Amino acid sequence: MGMLLLAVAVLAATNVLVNRLGPELYVPVCAAAAGALVGIARLAGLTWDELGLGGSSARRGLRWGLVLAGAVIVVYLLALALPYTREAFQDERAAELTAGQLVYRVLARVPFGTVLLEEIAFRGVLWGMMRRRWGAAWATGVSSALFGLWHIQPSRGLTRSNAAMEAVFGTGGTAVALSVTAAVVGTALAGVGFCELRRRSGSLIPPMALHCALNSAGYALAWAAGRWWGS
Repeated sequence: MGMLLLAVAVLAATNVLVNRLGPELYVPVCAAAAGALVGIARLAGLTWDELGLGGSSARRGLRWGLVLAGAVIVVYLLALALPYTREAFQDERAAELTAGQLVYRVLARVPFGTVLLEEIAFRGVLWGMMRRRWGAAWATGVSSALFGLWHIQPSRGLTRSNAAMEAVFGTGGTAVALSVTAAVVGTALAGVGFCELRRRSGSLIPPMALHCALNSAGYALAWAAGRWWGS
């Protein structure tokens, strides 16, 4: 139990750091935190297979990952092509990026920062430690709830930066509270899906691939939408 609480404490400290430090430190901090969490899990006795990082399931995980990533890109392109779903891609945070910043975000910050840390933390270390102690159902529920809470701080500006979120929730303090609540619930539910992928495949590769495709392709298409259809 002590190692599990230590892992949660490392995550809490990392959440504060990544939301307060400059963007140039985001990837190193995330990578260091991911390494520390893996070290904690190994000290607690978890095997590489229990972390979803074993070689025995890697081939199956790669197959699942390729299919999931391809499906995300197809769905995104269809949504971008339709006028009534295109508004969801109108996000100022992506539209304001330069081409160089976009490449860094898509190819470095998302895969080696966000996805690496969050998947190792929530579907690897926490899920593995809790599954060993309480079973898969509890591991999925608790790690997904923590995954939702992890997104409180980064979701505070959604109504200001995303046109679709502003259209749904409006502006002002109440709108921010509602949008943050929706983001926490939504990411917690997404966490359940990621955990199930982890459980069924036996590997972290499928949730990593899906997570990376959702975020990286989302940034790229939001950037494109801001230039092609932005006001």
